[in-house]
Amino acid sequence: MTIRLAVFDCDGTLVDGQADVCDAMEAAFAEAGLPAPSRNAVRRSVGLSLAAAVRQLVPDADDEMQHHTVDCYRRIYRARRMEGRISEPLYPGIPQLLHNLHRDGWLLAVATGKSERGLKACLETHGILDLFTSLQTADKHPSKPHPAMLEAALAEAGALPAEAAMIGDTTFDILMAKDAGVRAIGVEWGYHEAHELHAAGAQAVASDPAHLERLL
Repeated sequence: MTIRLAVFDCDGTLVDGQADVCDAMEAAFAEAGLPAPSRNAVRRSVGLSLAAAVRQLVPDADDEMQHHTVDCYRRIYRARRMEGRISEPLYPGIPQLLHNLHRDGWLLAVATGKSERGLKACLETHGILDLFTSLQTADKHPSKPHPAMLEAALAEAGALPAEAAMIGDTTFDILMAKDAGVRAIGVEWGYHEAHELHAAGAQAVASDPAHLERLL
């Protein structure tokens, strides 16, 4: 039996959570006594694990300050989720795409910089958690672009690299796919530009979910 595995990034690919990430990051930096990073810088760090994102945003801060900022962010973001203040809408066309792929026999997975708790809460909110065979998160693996998350998704699905595609909106996703020997497909609607995705090695970049379905 031929296996077909589609591994999706979450933020910037399935859902648009940038406003919540930027708001929580600004609050975390303020609590840590650091000047707020630009929203564009935060946006471009989405996809990395939280610790890697903070290191990218404040490379000159010492380890203690970076760890403190990470802790502030986690607490602030968790509190906002518990208060019902997090909005992570699915991009238009994504629900239909996922259901079509699932119907057609694709195995679906996620490889994300989110925590497992955050990812499950997001997918459950949209009623799509049960569509996925494998959930790989940054609290279990090294940050993208290390291929560990993608390799774990392949193992859980019983798929070979040649039977899989990684779909994401950032160069981190594309480089992870290349390192794992998996086909890399970018999407235009996320947080990095299409020309960056091509330059990183994307074999194609989808303009919308219907185009992505055709590429797959």
